[in-house]
Amino acid sequence: MGVVLVDAGGTNIGSVRYALQRLGVDAALTADADAIRAADKVILPGVGAAAPGMARLRELGLVELMRSLTQPVLGVCLGMQLLCEHSEEGDTACLGLIPASVRRFTDQPNLRVPHMGWNRLKPRRQHALLKGLKDGDWAYFVHSYAVANGDHALATTDYGGEFACVIARGNFHGMQFHPERSASVGARLLKNFLEL
Repeated sequence: MGVVLVDAGGTNIGSVRYALQRLGVDAALTADADAIRAADKVILPGVGAAAPGMARLRELGLVELMRSLTQPVLGVCLGMQLLCEHSEEGDTACLGLIPASVRRFTDQPNLRVPHMGWNRLKPRRQHALLKGLKDGDWAYFVHSYAVANGDHALATTDYGGEFACVIARGNFHGMQFHPERSASVGARLLKNFLEL
């Protein structure tokens, strides 16, 4: 069936879809379990808060389906956070697919929250998702909560401390930044996902 975007209510769905179209992929937007299960690649976009995001997946009956997928899955922004075990945002139990927690940035002098704007990426280990990514490449972020660094981190970013900005475990992958707004770097990483 190709690539599907899970219609979980994220406000960045249109821009992610357009970024995929620029790569020659017309991704179907769906909340249909059969269509998601049949897809070659699944993307879970999301902008907003963890609790409403998980509530939407529960309302659609997609929580267990998302957990059972065996094809490559990519979570973008909030979608990446929902792949993790728990978010401090609303004390929310998430999908539990990546053994990591999501925490709010700590208040520090001269550190604005949300983290909004361009920041540098630092690859931590080799992975097909990072093909062509160089240390110090820039990506565009908008978030107040971040995934803690750990074995799941493929790349990190520093904003008042290091956090995981690209993660993977098995067939589940995530990007905290917005690849659809991250110019050539974002396009390259989306293309890498499509080639997994």
